[in-house]
Amino acid sequence: METKSSNIKEVLDFIKDLIIIGLIVLFIRTFIAEPFQISWESMASSYYDKEFIIVDRFSYLDIPWLKTWEPKRWDVIVFKPEVDKDKEYFIKRIIWLPWDTIKIKDWKVYLKKVWSDKFEELDEKYLNEENLWNTKVGQSKNEFIFKVPEWKYFVMWDNRNHSSDSRVCFSFSCKATSRDSYVSKDEIVGKVFLDLWYFNWRDFSFKHPWLKYPEIKWIDTFPRWFDSPSTYNYE
Repeated sequence: METKSSNIKEVLDFIKDLIIIGLIVLFIRTFIAEPFQISWESMASSYYDKEFIIVDRFSYLDIPWLKTWEPKRWDVIVFKPEVDKDKEYFIKRIIWLPWDTIKIKDWKVYLKKVWSDKFEELDEKYLNEENLWNTKVGQSKNEFIFKVPEWKYFVMWDNRNHSSDSRVCFSFSCKATSRDSYVSKDEIVGKVFLDLWYFNWRDFSFKHPWLKYPEIKWIDTFPRWFDSPSTYNYE
């Protein structure tokens, strides 16, 4: 009888431990950090397809008694646009903040702060050669102006012309969706704070077989903490 009672106690202790571990994991994923795997080349060449990332959920939480952070320009974020049933989460870079005015003209991008009367061309050295000075709205060279509302953000992918972002309301065009061009804070899951690189099991290395450019057979990837390439501070 003692042996049976002991076995039952061990089983109950095991179940209790599983419940505690599950609650801890749920708490961490809900309020602290969450893992994701990047799908496709939308952020190339800052982040690559199949790389694993950890998203910081805590920094953007609205906690009255604790000072957290507002999203900043150049933050790379994961959010839920709710425009594609097959893609629940998008990863993009915050380019414009609330009250900013955006101009896209001749495939270049410009910023005008709320207190300024001048547009300043963005310095986007994180873009690769294909995408630098090649930001389009559809295929048009017309001038486009966007005024970011309060508490909203304008985001774009680094692989500018192989993705959909704020320029086209996260779809083929703004006419194809009921949402607008902007991301609200409550749609943001968090910001990327750890890039866990791409692990190539075939040759047991961190070399990524980036197939977009055949002349570039392998890209070396490596872990990056709190680092998403950015440039000039416009604040």
